[in-house]
Amino acid sequence: MKVAVACEGKKVSEHFGHCGGFFLFETEGKQISGKTFLPFPGHRPGFLPVFLHEHGANVIIAGGIGGGAIDIFQEKGIEVIVGASGDAEEAVKKYLLGELQSTGSVCHDHQHADECGE
Repeated sequence: MKVAVACEGKKVSEHFGHCGGFFLFETEGKQISGKTFLPFPGHRPGFLPVFLHEHGANVIIAGGIGGGAIDIFQEKGIEVIVGASGDAEEAVKKYLLGELQSTGSVCHDHQHADECGE
């Protein structure tokens, strides 16, 4: 399974569509077996979910994400976890242990990334 995390440095980004890039963690069971960094390819409506799907993501973790992106991920069978924060690798470890649950927080205003998750 591959888990993509929207990141700013090594931290989970507050907003999926305005992150610095994505860590793509490869997992086996409840362990991380590898990771790759995907630089942010730019933001266009509907592009990022397709981009991550093409890289094999089964799960996306972010602080906040727009409803349109959530819909596209779900159409592609990709689980969406929002409301995450802190270290990206730790978030994936918590997810694998069943300790990271989505808050359902959806971003409505893409002008103000710092307001996501409220």
